Amino acid sequence: MSFKVPVGPAQIVIHGGQTILMSKLTGQIDYPSDKGLYFRDTRLLSAWAVYANGEPWDLLNGGAVSYDVARIFLINRAFATEDGAVPAQTLGLVLGRVIDGGMHEDLDITNYGLKPVRFNLEIALRCDFADIFEVKADHIVRRGHIVTEWSVIDQRLRTTYRNADFHRTMSVGPHSGRPDAVYANGRLSFEVKLAPGQAWHCCLLYEITDCAKGFAAPSCCIQQAPDTHAAGIRADWRRSALKIRTGNEEVYRLFRQAVDDIAALELPHPGTGGTARLIPAAGLPWFLALFGRDSLITSLQTMLVDPAFGLGTLDVLGTLQARERDDDRDAEPGKILHEMRHGELAHFKLIPHTPYYGTADATPLYLITLHSAWLWTGDRALLERHLPTAEACLSWIDIYGDRDGDGFQEYETRSPAGYENMSWKDAGDAVPYPDGTLVKGPKALCELQGYVYDAWNGMAEMFDALGQGSRAEALRAKALALFQHFNEAFWDEEGGFYAYALDGAKRKVLTVASNPGHCLWSGIVPPERAGRVVTRLMEPDMWSGWGIRTLSARHPSYNPYSYQCGSVWPHDNAIIALGFKRYGYAAEAACIARDVSEAASHFLLNQLPELYAGVQREPGGFPVQYLGANVPQAWAAGSAFMLLQAILGLRPDAPRGHLHIDPVLPPWLPDITLTDLRLGSERFDIRFWRVGEATHHEVLRGDQAAIQRR
Repeated sequence: MSFKVPVGPAQIVIHGGQTILMSKLTGQIDYPSDKGLYFRDTRLLSAWAVYANGEPWDLLNGGAVSYDVARIFLINRAFATEDGAVPAQTLGLVLGRVIDGGMHEDLDITNYGLKPVRFNLEIALRCDFADIFEVKADHIVRRGHIVTEWSVIDQRLRTTYRNADFHRTMSVGPHSGRPDAVYANGRLSFEVKLAPGQAWHCCLLYEITDCAKGFAAPSCCIQQAPDTHAAGIRADWRRSALKIRTGNEEVYRLFRQAVDDIAALELPHPGTGGTARLIPAAGLPWFLALFGRDSLITSLQTMLVDPAFGLGTLDVLGTLQARERDDDRDAEPGKILHEMRHGELAHFKLIPHTPYYGTADATPLYLITLHSAWLWTGDRALLERHLPTAEACLSWIDIYGDRDGDGFQEYETRSPAGYENMSWKDAGDAVPYPDGTLVKGPKALCELQGYVYDAWNGMAEMFDALGQGSRAEALRAKALALFQHFNEAFWDEEGGFYAYALDGAKRKVLTVASNPGHCLWSGIVPPERAGRVVTRLMEPDMWSGWGIRTLSARHPSYNPYSYQCGSVWPHDNAIIALGFKRYGYAAEAACIARDVSEAASHFLLNQLPELYAGVQREPGGFPVQYLGANVPQAWAAGSAFMLLQAILGLRPDAPRGHLHIDPVLPPWLPDITLTDLRLGSERFDIRFWRVGEATHHEVLRGDQAAIQRR
């Protein structure tokens, strides 16, 4: 059995909708810490502890049993009562929590001793209403006022925070006012009387008010299997999504966990016409929010499984497309947002995330996602509905994306709180020169040119479908010019690789990084150079054995434990694998898929984290966690689908009623069957299997003529 690698600190994280709870394994929330009950980027509950006559309880086991439910088993320490001593380990406390808007908390105590007991169960609570950005920065500033009120009649403890027109409330109390509680000294207290073998139960409801809108707690106890909104979403997603069967248990578990992770990260958000749309949040615990780049890449990954998230993402991001220039938020007409927040700092515009538009790649990625959604669904109305957004994206690429008119996409912040880097590698130290010094903006990263090339070609195809041939030809001409210009300016013949970027003086930044792999994915690399790019990415300084590193191990800035200067990111590798397959390098694509799949098998639950360390793989070794990685992370989970797409060479063309396949199963994946694969209004079941070096396929359901083998 392989060693299971935990990710992050020992804690329990559960969530539902826009509410998330982080606690210790005991269920406790210590203050100060980053733990707490958060709602819409505000920490409501900042301290929680449970006592028996003032004595804490000891942990037996605790954990999340699903994304929205946790169960924790505690045992008592010895404590004194007026009736005599209660021996240690004679009282069992089972703490259950479920989140769906608010939080339902079950407290179940059983007396396993030989004598009756009578004691006070105390729950210490504190609310600080801190903004999530300040909690992460460990610098909390109190701006408003907190008031706590206890109603004996209602049996509710209400704590309200007000700062001008920003106010949030959390109320806590026993369900239906039973059993009776008292409140004093910051603690809710219950008198517990138990005969030998007797059990005591209490439901506490934590309910939230955001300004005037209330969010109730689930009314059912955990033992009654509460039918939460999140549970319903996951069940619907599993039923409708693509399914697989394979003799490779590792691949099956990775795929199944990825399906669950994506469903767990669903985030309701108003779309056009006030319709609630489901979009993928970026990840937990810190990114339970709408992102541009992350949601779009996740949408591209999940088109194979179910286009629903992609359709929601296109709709929601389109409604929030920038309409005017606002330098404080790095907004420009036609630009797609980077990140949107709803806490106090965003409300009072003390941070630019209202939304913040500091991303250079989300706008072309929007067009790529629209093209992908059309190819998978064949829905002409989708193009017509989003055409105004797409036209604005095209204008932004020409006017603002190309900052100096040289035909390339560059980025540089105008905001005093803006990001130095605006590609997917957005850490401040992510773009170094070969000597390790940092490149300053404006920067023209190689993959941005590839994204625009892909977006222009995709939009040309969609304009053809809309009967706008002249627009299509104009975009194809621009794409061809970019292809030629890019390959002249970015190619380094001596190194056989593309420059990471052009700096502000248009000098090549010849740092070896993973980014040119994205250029393979976009198709901006000529076939005669693709092999050299693939070979360079698979050299030992880039290929760790657990995937391709973000930065060469020979670079002075290389650090396998850094965020983006030597770590391995699953989504980065999945995009690169698709790029390898595009140019016919199936064995190398399968190698990357194997790396990521085996890495996942070492992580708890076969759950891919946001990233992991870029340490070299050794016999008997295991991937090493990156401290602070989010898990689940949407585009890490979605990489499982993209890697499968690379191995099978799936390319949709629903407008013409075709699904192109180019399957090359590696020896470690000798068989796989896809069930409920959607193409337009059709569903397919397709079996693939390997015999010798050849891969065969059989259409089990659906129109066999629609499957076109390349």
